[in-house]
Amino acid sequence: MTDLKTRIRELIEKHQWQQLRDEAWESWLIPDIADALLGLNKKDRVLAFRLIPREMSAEVFAYLEKEDRNALLKDLTDEETRRLLADLQPDDRTTLFEELPGQVTQRLLNLLSPEDLREARFLLGYPEYSVGRLMTPNYVAVRPEWTVAQALEHCRVKGKSSETLHVIYVVDANWKLLDALELSRFIMAEPTQKVEEIMTNSFVSLSAFDHQEEAVKMLRKYDVYSLPVVDSDGVLLGLVTFDDVFDVAQEETTEDIYKSAAVNPLTTSYREASIWELYSKRIGWLVVLVFVSLLSAGVLTFFEETLQKVIALSIFIPLLLGSGGNAGAQSATLMVRALATGDLQLSNWLSTAVKEMVVGLSLGVTLGVLSTVFGFVRGGWEIGLIVGLTTVGIILLASLIGMILPFILTRLQLDPAVASSPLITSITDFLGLLLYFLVAGLILGFL
Repeated sequence: MTDLKTRIRELIEKHQWQQLRDEAWESWLIPDIADALLGLNKKDRVLAFRLIPREMSAEVFAYLEKEDRNALLKDLTDEETRRLLADLQPDDRTTLFEELPGQVTQRLLNLLSPEDLREARFLLGYPEYSVGRLMTPNYVAVRPEWTVAQALEHCRVKGKSSETLHVIYVVDANWKLLDALELSRFIMAEPTQKVEEIMTNSFVSLSAFDHQEEAVKMLRKYDVYSLPVVDSDGVLLGLVTFDDVFDVAQEETTEDIYKSAAVNPLTTSYREASIWELYSKRIGWLVVLVFVSLLSAGVLTFFEETLQKVIALSIFIPLLLGSGGNAGAQSATLMVRALATGDLQLSNWLSTAVKEMVVGLSLGVTLGVLSTVFGFVRGGWEIGLIVGLTTVGIILLASLIGMILPFILTRLQLDPAVASSPLITSITDFLGLLLYFLVAGLILGFL
């Protein structure tokens, strides 16, 4: 890739445009060409992109980041943009339109051919984040009454414009999906056989109105490269492929990571994000957590007299709160991931609660023994007993909170990733302090 970047830059500096146009672009991989373009300055990037062969330029464009695509579009002429949009795969074109401001999208729609315009409006008509927005209508379908030879000939004619050719779809006269067969099944069959003779009538499909995450789960579950998309009547509309779904999975994982750290998801990459966006995406949760932390401050104020009488109690507050926060964060992370991957369902809440209770109690007893020893060394047997019992209670309580909160959020149809580590920690801090001073008050006779 470095060699390609250097080569492009040298040819541009020497103004050897024809030589750059004749460069053996096909000997380079598309992702490497895209990365090489990103290493150039804006002016050189536009010049180089214009000299990439048309049959490759759309693929290179699809690999660029959103900000780089938008910037490149501003520097292309209407005719260049028209050719680029025409060469893009329908699903890549839809993704581009989704990411652009409304006025820009409308301008680009006006540059499309009537056929591409109908296709774009069709895909954009589905709900945001639905499979319908993700699918491509470019596929190969055959009829059950055709012979295998007729089907293969049809594949040769239509296959060039198809997103993928490893699966052939069988439809009836009304385009209702009947089967999805691997190309190898056609190749191994006798040419005179009817397609219906090699059908298995066992296939998996997605609804155009399913959420994109459903496509991720289905592709992972059935370990396939693509899945057909149908409407409510079973009519074949298009297909979603692994490469598109991989992008969705990456976006969802990134979003969950942000939320788990109490950060609202960025709309751009960190490199392109402004200081204001980074500030605005983080300040909201921090303000909320400040108010939650005030509850902990209120507990300390309420038990101020107890702290003054037994100063040793204050020594173990960081230990107890840190242990509780860590245990709660562990539990919440396990639950969020299990719910996201489908490993757990809402109906599993009771068995999961029992399991986390046993695990939390086991962890609490283990850490409680250690805490008792520390407490005894620093403050005597009473402090040791207080710290040990509180540790058991906090770990158990934090584990249950970390488990329950993601289930509640999922039940409310909210993203369970909102049960972030900072939020869990703030809640367990409040409850942990309350438990600590109640146990201390009972053992020391202050209550």
